[in-house]
Amino acid sequence: MADSPGTLRMLGQLSSVGMSFVLALAMGFGGGHWLDGALGTAPWLSFLGFFLGLAAGVLNVYRVMRATSGTALPGPGGVAGKPGKGAGMEGGSSRSADDRGGR
Repeated sequence: MADSPGTLRMLGQLSSVGMSFVLALAMGFGGGHWLDGALGTAPWLSFLGFFLGLAAGVLNVYRVMRATSGTALPGPGGVAGKPGKGAGMEGGSSRSADDRGGR
């Protein structure tokens, strides 16, 4: 079975999505639960931690899915570049010459 390194990398990223989602939820809820015990605010910080963990998990799944689909998230300044390269670096900018002030 001859798989390219890109395919293996994509499979590795996709296989870790579920674990990272659950880990983000557990960390958010665990941190909120611990703060509830320390501050006596039960159950409010547990709820807050759970929803922050949920948001972090969804964001992580979104980023992995965008990375494996071949499109990049917008970089600084709202310019989408190639994954792993910032906007303005060689090959990383998708702006036209007009956007950069050229003719």
